[in-house]
Amino acid sequence: MPGLLPPAGPRRVIAASNFVYTVGSGLYLTAGVLYFTQAVRLPAGQVGAGLAVAGLFSLAAGILVGHLADRYGARGVYLATLVVQALATAGFLLADRFWPFVLAVSVATAAKAAGLAARSPLVRRYGGDRPQEFRGYLRAVSNTGISLGALLAGWAVQVGTHSAYQLLVVGNALSFAASAALLLPLPPVEPAPAAGGPRPAALRDRPYLLITALDGIMAIQFKVLTVAVPLWLVTATAAPRWLVSGTMLVNTVLVVALQVRAGRSIDSAPAGARAYRRSGMAFLVSCALIPLAAGVSAPVAVTLLMAGVVVHTIGELWHSAAGFEVSFALAPEHATGQYLGVFGLGAGLSEAVGPTLLIPLCITWGRPGWYVVGALFAVTGLLAPFAVRRAQHPRGAPGVRRSPAESRPAAPRPSGP
Repeated sequence: MPGLLPPAGPRRVIAASNFVYTVGSGLYLTAGVLYFTQAVRLPAGQVGAGLAVAGLFSLAAGILVGHLADRYGARGVYLATLVVQALATAGFLLADRFWPFVLAVSVATAAKAAGLAARSPLVRRYGGDRPQEFRGYLRAVSNTGISLGALLAGWAVQVGTHSAYQLLVVGNALSFAASAALLLPLPPVEPAPAAGGPRPAALRDRPYLLITALDGIMAIQFKVLTVAVPLWLVTATAAPRWLVSGTMLVNTVLVVALQVRAGRSIDSAPAGARAYRRSGMAFLVSCALIPLAAGVSAPVAVTLLMAGVVVHTIGELWHSAAGFEVSFALAPEHATGQYLGVFGLGAGLSEAVGPTLLIPLCITWGRPGWYVVGALFAVTGLLAPFAVRRAQHPRGAPGVRRSPAESRPAAPRPSGP
């Protein structure tokens, strides 16, 4: 274990807090919807509508709170988001009707998005010479925590009683509170000087907004494994249904094992742009393999599906590493929170758009729809290098940074976390 842990100090504190937090996230991601539909007995349509409303609130929260983290100190703001998320999650126990549910889940979802933006200055400040690589390490930690939370949630789902689901909610809230408590020893980060302008500089940085949009389109790939593949496997192939869990397990293990390594060679904005291009090609190949699993024998279907998932995961590793690098490298240090909050808009929109795009194309239309989705990823990856080059070009607009090579000296690469 010592070789897998960051050095003692701020990075280890952040990693430990992140691990505890994601165990709670795993509980909710696995059985949160089931709690509201099976235990609270809200109609599935109302739950879906409430989650959509919550998603809209989260889009604005990331930008606003990221800006506050830059201005007033990231540690205190991030701690506040964790406390709010813990209280809102505990409020699920009282959400026995539609509007209380919408209120509780909106506050919790907004606090989650705000926390991701507020944490970004902490990652930059304490992430060492390569904060992007540390962020990749945190993603591997997150997948480990989510997997553990999913296993614990399986108990509540198997038991299926109201009390079991309530224990799941309590555990979720306690994990967020414990995550906040673990962060208390972390030294505070000095606020950045106030930036001028009528609105946050990130919203005036059009090249950065273009990259955000492209990353958001690429981020739809996360829904391929959680929405399109399970539905395709069950409705269109002869593969056994338990393979749904198998595909997720393979994806999680590969991300935990390889995310840090995948990011080590992606150490500049141009390298991130090239990784976007490679990821788009990988998604094109995976979207060509997965639909071939329909109309063949079960062993062949299993082989094609697993091959597609492995190739897709390789693309996911490159896409995540590219996003980590580009979003940090092109954000001015004094405005990390607001820039990363804006960058999170792309992923937030993909959460809402992904299922509504993938289900009609991949499931309703079938095999041609998979090819269209793969082509969408490939074209997006090809456009990314042009967008990154445009963002690196020195500009005089307020709040916009020079290219990373001009703004800071090269630093030696660490040997890894």
